[in-house]
Amino acid sequence: MAEAKTRKPRRVSSKEGSGTVRLPKALRRKQLLASALRVFSSQGYHVTTMEHVAEEAQVSKPVLYQHFTGKQDLYLAVLDEQISDFVSAVTSPLYETEVNRDRVEGMLMAFFDFTRSNPQGYRLIFESDVHGDLMVQDRVEELYRSIAQHIADILGPNAGLAQEQAILLSRTLSGMALSATQHALQSGMSPAELDQVGKLVFKLAWGGVSIIDEDWM
Repeated sequence: MAEAKTRKPRRVSSKEGSGTVRLPKALRRKQLLASALRVFSSQGYHVTTMEHVAEEAQVSKPVLYQHFTGKQDLYLAVLDEQISDFVSAVTSPLYETEVNRDRVEGMLMAFFDFTRSNPQGYRLIFESDVHGDLMVQDRVEELYRSIAQHIADILGPNAGLAQEQAILLSRTLSGMALSATQHALQSGMSPAELDQVGKLVFKLAWGGVSIIDEDWM
């Protein structure tokens, strides 16, 4: 990933090392990741510089480099955090109930809930300007594999499907949800509209999933 020349960042009036409160390392890292998410999601990877992130976080560049070796390292750390949050959000509903209908509904609605509550994270994961980078591709593909495996672990035994079939259907379910959320986000839908789309996607999905095997319901 190569840095592009861009605008000169605005001067930050208050930086760590010149009057700001020093935070514990873990809290500072968390703050830097949050600042980087805002910048990367709004500007993209190529336009963003470490100066932009430092400015957003109101720290000096040396402070930023104490935590990350460079822009790529910072970007991948932000991406890893957002992917972890996304996978946890959409798979947790599968284990919160033994009612299969509620499992599927909760899982699918979680895609839309994440899109609504964390659009910056969603865009960073699925609409990045560096999706062609192999390290980014590997991480996003692992996200797809992980979600599909979680769904298949529930879908397979309950619906009487072989593992390969369960994985295929799981990828189809998650792909349908992702396609719908991407369209909804790009269309600028309101939270209420997003919720309605989520319910429609669930009805479509459940209409097929529920008849795979009569014991599934």
